[in-house]
Amino acid sequence: MNMTPLILSLKTAGTATLIVFVTGVFLARIITRSRFPGKRLLESILMLPLVLPPTVVGFGLLYLFGNNGIIGKWLSEWFGVQIVFTWTGAVIAAIVVAFPLMYQSAAASFQRYNRNIENAALTMGASKWRVFWTISFPLAWPGLLAGLVLTFARALGEFGATLMIAGYIPNRTETIPLAIYFAAESGNNEAALFWVISILIIGLSAILWLNWWSERNILRFTSDK
Repeated sequence: MNMTPLILSLKTAGTATLIVFVTGVFLARIITRSRFPGKRLLESILMLPLVLPPTVVGFGLLYLFGNNGIIGKWLSEWFGVQIVFTWTGAVIAAIVVAFPLMYQSAAASFQRYNRNIENAALTMGASKWRVFWTISFPLAWPGLLAGLVLTFARALGEFGATLMIAGYIPNRTETIPLAIYFAAESGNNEAALFWVISILIIGLSAILWLNWWSERNILRFTSDK
C-alpha cells in the first residue's frame, strides 16, 4: 500500500495547524481585548468557513488564488508562484476551513478567566508581552489545546475545498480524503476502506487523548482545592 496519502495528510494538517494556531491565538487575543466598530461583523467573517459548504470555500479560494485570481495572478507575475494544483493549495484550504475552530476556542479561552489578574500584573510594572506569556497564555492553555487538537482533526479531514484548489494529483496533493474518494470512484474499495480506517484511527486517537488530558487536569484542579 502506497503510504503517500498518509504522509501528505499529516504534513498538510501539521503545517496548517501550526499556522492556524499562531494566527488564531493572535487574532483572538487582539479582538477579544478590543472594542471597535464592525467587531461583530469581523468575527462573523472569520467564522464563516465553519458554516459554508466546502465547495463554496473552494470556489472562493480559486477566485483569489487561481492563475487569473486577485492574489494568484500577482504571485504568478511577480514571483512565478502557482497555488492551484499544488501542495501549498491544499495547505491553504486546510487553513481556511480549520481556522474558525481555533479562533472560537481561543476567543472563549481568553474571555473565561478573571482579567483582574492581568490588570494586577500590569499595575505592578509587567509589560503586556510578559503578562501574556506568564499569565494569559497559561490560563487560556486548556482551551487553546482543545482548539489545537480540533484544528488538526479538521485539517486532516478536509476534502471539498482541497479538491477544488489543489485537485487530485497522485503523490503531490493526494491527501487521505482525496485518496478515499477516488479509490471508491475507481472501484478499489479495499484501498478506500484502508484509508477510511486509517483516518478514523487518527481522528479518534486525537479526540480520546484530548478527553483524557482534560479529565486529568480537572481531577488535578479538584484535588488542589
